[in-house]
Amino acid sequence: MKICIVDYGVGNVHNALKAFQLYATDCAMTDNAEELLSADAIVLPGVGAFEAGMQGLRDRTLIDAVKEVHAQEKPIMGICLGAQLLMSTSYEFGEHAGLNIIPGDVLRFQDIGERIPHIGWNEIEPAQEWDGSIFEGIGSNPEMYFVHSYYMKPSVAEHGLATTTYGDFSFTSVIRQNNVFGCQFHPEKSGKTGLKIIENFVRLME
Repeated sequence: MKICIVDYGVGNVHNALKAFQLYATDCAMTDNAEELLSADAIVLPGVGAFEAGMQGLRDRTLIDAVKEVHAQEKPIMGICLGAQLLMSTSYEFGEHAGLNIIPGDVLRFQDIGERIPHIGWNEIEPAQEWDGSIFEGIGSNPEMYFVHSYYMKPSVAEHGLATTTYGDFSFTSVIRQNNVFGCQFHPEKSGKTGLKIIENFVRLME
């Protein structure tokens, strides 16, 4: 089973690769569309601005490849910026179209009574019953590591798998549609629990 970490010119790609290599014997980082299409699952990591992320995918002619992987119903995981790119539209420094794999918007935190960006450890809380999958063997309300100023707002409530409360505001921190997952936090930086999420994702291919 092969996992491809999508290299689209943003930060944190190498850290994600190292984490997935702990559990996947065939795991590679690539910016090649044909290699993505040959994978059994792909991961969109990333730190940075939404527009730059989409432009990075566009420059490498990877947008159609990612959408084709989704059409083939292969597992996809987005991490931080990569999770936001799965959405329809971002309003970060303007209005920008995303991959539209999971319908919804990416919005900036407003007056929530806390420092922005949101940096540090915070709990994720089930928004619906966890049915296993990437949360197999993980207890309720685990703490994860966040770095972001924008949050995901899915159009369909059922696509919100977990929420996080920051200040007086609750936002969606995990999205899901079938075998596509997006984590606003960084599982690769979230200790043993975060690595367990990565391990569970890899096991989806077994």
